[in-house]
Amino acid sequence: MELLAAAFSAACAVDHDSSTSESDARDSAAGHLPGSESSSTPGNGTTPEECPALADSPTTLTEALQMIHPIPADSWRNLIEQIGLLYQEYRDKSTLQEIETRRQQDAEIQSNEDGSPAGEDSPEDEEEDEEEDEEEQPASPPERRPLPQICLLSNPHSRFNLWQDLPEIRSSGVLEILQPEEVRLQEAMFELVTSEASYYKSLNLLVSHFMENERLKKILHPSEAHILFSNVLDVMAVSERFLLELEHRMEENIVISDVCDIVYHYAADHFSVYITYVSNQTYQERTYKQLLQEKAAFRELIAQLELDPKCKGLPFSSFLILPFQRITRLKLLVQNILKRVEERSERECTALDAHRELEMVVKACNEGVRKMSRTEQMISIQKKMEFKIKSVPIISHSRWLLKQGELQQMSGPKTSRTLRTKKLFREIYLFLFNDLLVICRQIPGDKYQVFDSAPRGLLRVEELEDQGQTLANVFILRLLENADDREATYMLKASSQSEMKRWMTSLAPNRRTKFVSFTSRLLDCPQVQCVHPYVAQQPDELTLELADILNILEKTEDGWIFGERLHDQERGWFPSSMTEEILNPKIRSQNLKECFRVHKMDDPQRSQNKDRRKLGSRNRQ
Repeated sequence: MELLAAAFSAACAVDHDSSTSESDARDSAAGHLPGSESSSTPGNGTTPEECPALADSPTTLTEALQMIHPIPADSWRNLIEQIGLLYQEYRDKSTLQEIETRRQQDAEIQSNEDGSPAGEDSPEDEEEDEEEDEEEQPASPPERRPLPQICLLSNPHSRFNLWQDLPEIRSSGVLEILQPEEVRLQEAMFELVTSEASYYKSLNLLVSHFMENERLKKILHPSEAHILFSNVLDVMAVSERFLLELEHRMEENIVISDVCDIVYHYAADHFSVYITYVSNQTYQERTYKQLLQEKAAFRELIAQLELDPKCKGLPFSSFLILPFQRITRLKLLVQNILKRVEERSERECTALDAHRELEMVVKACNEGVRKMSRTEQMISIQKKMEFKIKSVPIISHSRWLLKQGELQQMSGPKTSRTLRTKKLFREIYLFLFNDLLVICRQIPGDKYQVFDSAPRGLLRVEELEDQGQTLANVFILRLLENADDREATYMLKASSQSEMKRWMTSLAPNRRTKFVSFTSRLLDCPQVQCVHPYVAQQPDELTLELADILNILEKTEDGWIFGERLHDQERGWFPSSMTEEILNPKIRSQNLKECFRVHKMDDPQRSQNKDRRKLGSRNRQ
């Protein structure tokens, strides 16, 4: 119990978009290079005298690993079964540690620059430095650095922190053989396995403590229980089989060969259960809110169950969203592995394939949620509209809402700015869909009277130069062809600079760059990391998770940012107060480099080997 809880607690933070993350804290711990006198330091591995396997001095890594015995199955099983952290605890603590690690490394690199921007050395200078190093020490091994004892996630019952801290790893002498890069990769793969164990534990608690509670069964109607828990039993069964295969792989050798082939197999053939569960999220949330409001017995029982020490103070709702959190996190864990495997290697191809399959599952999950919520939203909007002009059918399977809100329309020419403000402007309400703009006036009864419309592709916007307080945040909207088949122009005033920018971006995005990723063409774009989670309040906003890395595409003076998240290239607006800027250009460059690698185009070699890897994964069953 204590062994895995501790090992898991240190292995559970994943690098979302940057090498400057908690995983780099592991990198520091993995700076355990052969050839140093510090090998006998307590807590830094064993010496050749202590480990007979090292006495024969194997000449190659392959020969060395053949001399290492696998960890017994019972040992791994005990680690997994005795895990201490719930998945919610793992996510919160690991992402906070990831943020802090980035801060420290950003500050350290800045302080070491001595006024010189990082990453500006020419390639010739770098080559000369490398040549000088080779000339000075042609045959000397790299200097060994002590292995720092870092506890990334504090746990009062923990004794070990990392894969390299497991007693079987230390006693084997493998840390004297593996290069630091391989140790970092081992930590990333170990993290994927231990986090799956924590996730399975939390899922099991959702089922055994809540879903199978006899009192709760009597309170809930079968249809309510079905909507509330959906196919969570299928999800848990897949997680159990997935975890078992990962355990078997770890039992083959204490040096993990790979895990991404297993991830690929499950993402391609079994993770469709996540799509079913997550697509039900809209109905699940609504049903849960209704039950809390309408059934006092349900509300009281849930509150009582949440107080059980097994839940560790976590609410019932945090257990319900576990599958969606896990499938998105799993993709990031594979990204973390991908950043550490050797380029153009078999393991890179496997990791890329696994990442691609997971990305497809995540997109299907997101689309499932959006489809459900969009349909209901369109029906609700249609009911509120009264057409003063020729009626436009609002409900369509290919249409969704991008933005809605109130603006002020200037009712006279520019020369009428001397008039009183209340006469100069009147309120209008805009509904902007992905393919259509509808212009309305709000009327009593929570209704909207439609007086104009235009296809979104025929909209043009132009910012009006600041001409005083009255015309501040005013922009021009042109409908090249409106509901009357003629051109129309509106002068619109927003409540703030950010609101004006957001409307302009949504109404008429740059047509040339609409389908081009900014990440792919900006070499040193300003970046921020999320330090406070944010839930989108409008369709044009971006929901942020802790430790997300984003490129800044546009920024307003009143505190809003239009950004692109690196790990999935989603764009949207969010408050700048939820983030902090990454100042060092070297770290920003590294973030982009890793982003390019994760999202690289399909390689012909990957296509040739994909079927063989999939078959090999199945044969291991």
